[in-house]
Amino acid sequence: MDIDSLLSVLSGMSVFVSLLLAFFLLTVKTENKLANRLFAFYLLFFAIDNIGIFINESFIRSHFNFEFFRWSTCALIIPVFYLYILSVCFTDFRLQAKHLLHVIPFLATNAVFLIRLYFLNEAEKIQFYDHRSQLPELYGFHLMLGIQIVFYSIAVFLVLKRYRALYQENYANPKTSIYKWLFQISIVLFTLYYLSIAKNALRYIDLEILWIWANVIMQFFVLTITCWFVLKALNHPELFRGIDSKLKLTRDIVHEDENSVETKNNQSESVKGQIVLLKQYMSEKEPFLDPSLTIQELANQINIPVRDLSILINHHIDQHFFDFVNEYRIQKAMSILKNPLKSDLTVLEILYEVGFNSKSSFNTYFKKYTNLTPTAYRNT
Repeated sequence: MDIDSLLSVLSGMSVFVSLLLAFFLLTVKTENKLANRLFAFYLLFFAIDNIGIFINESFIRSHFNFEFFRWSTCALIIPVFYLYILSVCFTDFRLQAKHLLHVIPFLATNAVFLIRLYFLNEAEKIQFYDHRSQLPELYGFHLMLGIQIVFYSIAVFLVLKRYRALYQENYANPKTSIYKWLFQISIVLFTLYYLSIAKNALRYIDLEILWIWANVIMQFFVLTITCWFVLKALNHPELFRGIDSKLKLTRDIVHEDENSVETKNNQSESVKGQIVLLKQYMSEKEPFLDPSLTIQELANQINIPVRDLSILINHHIDQHFFDFVNEYRIQKAMSILKNPLKSDLTVLEILYEVGFNSKSSFNTYFKKYTNLTPTAYRNT
């Protein structure tokens, strides 16, 4: 098998897997319809970009406008992925008119192609296609895609940073967090796109064999990543859950309250009383044993407005709600591990009893708090 055939096979497999998953996402019954559809469209645009490697040359020369339009769809791939990230992070995300701004690069590209390419005669289109790497239209297009990748990579990680902060301040169940998954896929995909920028630079260097092998390596990465995502998505459907985007970070709430007319002394006394009440409730009632406990639910239980409770824990106690609750869980686990009457309980049984639902998360937090594994702590 020669290099071109290998490249076509890898590309064909990537397109097939992408289209298969896109079809599944568009047809499966689920509450995450918008997120699924956005990712399905991401996969469709991704596949459209990839089919260029194995499209028959004679077909291209018979349908130049289709090929030029196919190039322009590359400008939709990253924006759709960004919207997908928003839709998975925040359950109340909806597409709005303002999101049409993300289509501007695609429309601008087609406006340029409309003026410079679509209405050329066949001879001029052949001339353009055969010498496309040396022409300013394609150079400008690749430059625009590079800028787009940089811009959206920053935007995606800012969204994930905000999501992580909001999650830690309002939720206590590590299993329902999708931050790690979205961070992983964003790192992988944007690494791929930055490698793609480097690969496209080879287009302007007179080293055809290097260009071909770069495409082969990229297609292998693409196929591997696509299959990895499919397996991850099918094996861990709980990853696709979000939070309310209207939640505010504690630092923003505190900033809003800086102009409050209440005196600092009164605030201080009130805060001390609330902290005592909160810690007493946590110790006596043990609400942390509920693995799905949220700050809203805890606020309802102790009859403190959720806004005040958020400031109390995240600002005055200086802990994320996530860490605050898990600390009580670890302390409870420590007491059980040292209790000779419960020596027959396994570590797995204990972690479920204290409110965790993931062994890896329990071990991570236990070691963070005690510098020992649960088993080592029991044996000390």
